[in-house]
Amino acid sequence: MAENKTKPTEKSPEDFLAAVTDEQQREDSQWILKTMREVTDSPPVMWGPSIIGFGKFRYVYPTGREGDWMLTGFSPRKGKISVYLMSGVERETDLLAKLGKYKTGKSCLYIKRLSDVDLDVLKQLIEASVEKVRNNDIHY
Repeated sequence: MAENKTKPTEKSPEDFLAAVTDEQQREDSQWILKTMREVTDSPPVMWGPSIIGFGKFRYVYPTGREGDWMLTGFSPRKGKISVYLMSGVERETDLLAKLGKYKTGKSCLYIKRLSDVDLDVLKQLIEASVEKVRNNDIHY
């Protein structure tokens, strides 16, 4: 069975964020870092070269593939910040309706800048996802 290529590393999340060249994105990332640390009560850990993750859970797909992954995380990428909501973004339609300007993937929320969204709603989305993952309520 293939192993995940993206794994926790010893790289410093603080050093990684300090190297983000876009000042607004760096500031937005600091808010997300603080919020995810609060919600998960876990320290930030680099997963691969560009994802900051919090906490860990064991997943098992219906196919039998299994591994460890972060409860939640984010990555400042070129032109957007990817927020990883591991329980599945599409499950939170009520909160998404109040969030503001964003795009989605299966477990990703793409935000250009935090000023485009309601921060209380974003925190609620992170909390809802983490709670579902901790309760093993995940949709694959």
